[in-house]
Amino acid sequence: MGNRGMEELIPLVNKLQDAFSSIGQSCHLDLPQIAVVGGQSAGKSSVLENFVGRDFLPRGSGIVTRRPLILQLIFSKTEYAEFLHCKSKKFTDFDEVRQEIEAETDRVTGTNKGISPVPINLRVYSPHVLNLTLIDLPGITKVPVGDQPPDIEYQIKDMIVQFISRESSLILAVTPANMDLANSDALKLAKEVDPQGLRTIGVITKLDLMDEGTDARDILENKLLPLRRGYIGVVNRSQKDIEGKKDIRAALAAERKFFLSHPAYRHMADRMGTPHLQKTLNQQLTNHIRESLPALRSKLQSQLLSLEKEVEEYKNFRPDDPTRKTKALLQMVQQFGVDFEKRIEGSGDQVDTLELSGGARINRIFHERFPFELVKMEFDEKDLRREISYAIKNIHGVRTGLFTPDLAFEAIVKKQVVKLKEPCLKCVDLVIQELINTVRQCTSKLSSYPRLREETERIVTTYIREREGRTKDQILLLIDIEQSYINTNHEDFIGFANCYYTEQLVTGAQQRSTQLNKKRAIPNQVIRRGWLTINNISLMKGGSKEYWFVLTAESLSWYKDEEEKEKKYMLPLDNLKIRDVEKGFMSNKHVFAIFNTEQRNVYKDLRQIELACDSQEDVDSWKASFLRAGVYPEKDQAENEDGVQENTFSMDPQLERQVETIRNLVDSYVAIINKSIRDLMPKTIMHLMINNTKAFIHHELLAYLYSSADQSSLMEESADQAQRRDDMLRMYHALKEALNIIGDISTSTVSTPVPPPVDDTWLQSTTSHSPTPQRRPMSSVHPPGRPPAVRGPTPGPPLIPVPVGAAASFAAPPIPSRPGPQSVFANSDPFSAPPQIPSRPARIPPGIPPGVPRRPPPSAPARPFF
Repeated sequence: MGNRGMEELIPLVNKLQDAFSSIGQSCHLDLPQIAVVGGQSAGKSSVLENFVGRDFLPRGSGIVTRRPLILQLIFSKTEYAEFLHCKSKKFTDFDEVRQEIEAETDRVTGTNKGISPVPINLRVYSPHVLNLTLIDLPGITKVPVGDQPPDIEYQIKDMIVQFISRESSLILAVTPANMDLANSDALKLAKEVDPQGLRTIGVITKLDLMDEGTDARDILENKLLPLRRGYIGVVNRSQKDIEGKKDIRAALAAERKFFLSHPAYRHMADRMGTPHLQKTLNQQLTNHIRESLPALRSKLQSQLLSLEKEVEEYKNFRPDDPTRKTKALLQMVQQFGVDFEKRIEGSGDQVDTLELSGGARINRIFHERFPFELVKMEFDEKDLRREISYAIKNIHGVRTGLFTPDLAFEAIVKKQVVKLKEPCLKCVDLVIQELINTVRQCTSKLSSYPRLREETERIVTTYIREREGRTKDQILLLIDIEQSYINTNHEDFIGFANCYYTEQLVTGAQQRSTQLNKKRAIPNQVIRRGWLTINNISLMKGGSKEYWFVLTAESLSWYKDEEEKEKKYMLPLDNLKIRDVEKGFMSNKHVFAIFNTEQRNVYKDLRQIELACDSQEDVDSWKASFLRAGVYPEKDQAENEDGVQENTFSMDPQLERQVETIRNLVDSYVAIINKSIRDLMPKTIMHLMINNTKAFIHHELLAYLYSSADQSSLMEESADQAQRRDDMLRMYHALKEALNIIGDISTSTVSTPVPPPVDDTWLQSTTSHSPTPQRRPMSSVHPPGRPPAVRGPTPGPPLIPVPVGAAASFAAPPIPSRPGPQSVFANSDPFSAPPQIPSRPARIPPGIPPGVPRRPPPSAPARPFF
């Protein structure tokens, strides 16, 4: 390989990679990609080949690189190449690699000079490379030839900019020495994407092909058209050398000889040539690695700190120590009881902010889900009236009754009370499911000991199931107690003992109903706020849209947002009811609807508005809120069935008054029972199930665990836990080793500071002014700073030594990146005109003493620096 600098970097990067591999992570150094940009036949591919140290790219005259070549160098113990378009084939002969590149180029672009932006991806695996990306780009051309499109220039420029815009790209702006540098498209493109010049290095090729008597010394000394990182001259192999199979090592030796023997370049030979270019690029890679080290070190240190507490527990860990097992068992059972109680009773620490859990879900069952189930069961108006009429007729038998029978009232009430069993038992089932889910969540901390977790879940779940039977028996007993005695003397019952006449009962029922409605309709009493989506607005009118809804005791309003400033609509709650709506085929929202019982439009031209929520729990919660506002669910039976049932019997006026009386009495008494059940259900479940379960976990769980299995089997670690402990200890030591390696790399490498800015106005003026010639004849008069020993004896005025300061007073302003020492020889006449050098920067007037700081001329405007 020809790149010794890269070979020196490889061990450094490998040490980093090994350090991170030992902790199971990847070392994200993201080394820069190197892209060569230049005109057609400028020698870009040769520069890239010399950097890699392998001869594998197509070469020739005209446009040879017609597709971008993305070359990925990958460190490997064996050396071979493979293409992305034929992964199954490995190339060990690099001549075959060149042939495959040419064949793949022709396959896409044809054989008549066509181009394509589709890149060729080549991977080279070698023990002599770093993990780098090199990009060989087509040369910039002006005139289309062959099958090239008319806008070939713009296509190629867009293609180049796409690759060199990345901040981690190093740009090699390649310009042949036998071409005018002021017309360099490579430097122009580099300026567009890298205005500060931090990533751009000028490369001058074909120095051996310049006209006799001319040289590029002023360019290479960064005097003519300065760049922040300067220029590096290289001499590539000629086409004849390539066809003659001249080795890259021999080419590098010939290049070295050229620079040492040429009179214009010998004094800067150490800063010229492919080895110096390699050294410069490798130093950039070293800088990038060093810049990445602080972030890598910070990452490792934070990981090390996070592990130290757990590692401290494992340092003296003995898996078979019985004392440790006993202590761990007691701690875990105690912690399980604390976690279970916190989830049920609520706690300020470790609050779940994503969803309801534990006690909050049980509370929703008690106060939203259960009341809603009661109301759904309760309001079946027509069936209830029909049952009352049948009961009255059956009690009277063959006689026509003159008075309303009490037995009909008791029979209907008992039948309604029996219906309470189903929602009550369903409430118990829902609470049991939440308790079991809570137990499983709490035992997740016991995952390190699978047998202990399994036994804990089994024992507690079995106990909950046992309490389930006793709780349900107690609830059924409460309902039987309600059935056993109908207390018509209850203070909230409308049919007091002193009400003897039907008219008084009816009037009392009506007054009671009016009072309840007035009690409900407290003005501005907000019951619920939240976001809902109106789901059934047509696309022509804007489609489904989310609004902020506010439910009060009298109305439902919706606003544009939660600030409640822009009200969209207010809907009174009179004659409104709720019905369920099936979820759409493509919708993931849960929907319910509000409609008017009098068949009126609810909102604009809609008979009902469909309101959508994200979850079924939200739907149930909104339904419960509507119940509090007096908006009840729709009846289950269909309207047509009700009409048929109504026609199956007819009532005379006397029977109708009796039915109305009993109906109101039943309504009043059932409301009393519902109120009592809603109050007693949560208390019963809490006492017989939840509180008993908490007491069992705190006082009896440990004894059940000891009786179910021996301590050794309960506290047997899972394989995952043992592996986790070993991995943690290994990770801890690997992190410390990686930090030591990073420290060694920080002390063994040196960063090169970025050169200071230079005057780059020439890049901005090249488009508006005529180009300045680059080549200069070998003048007999030496410019200031040129050592005569290099040039040899030439005719002209004699040269006498003068102080350095005097010589400097006639030269261009000092450029920080100027290579080489200043000469001690200069013109003896302080007022004679210096030689005219093209585009020389403004001079300082003579007479300024040495050591005085120099300023630019006043007329020079402030300029951006490259």
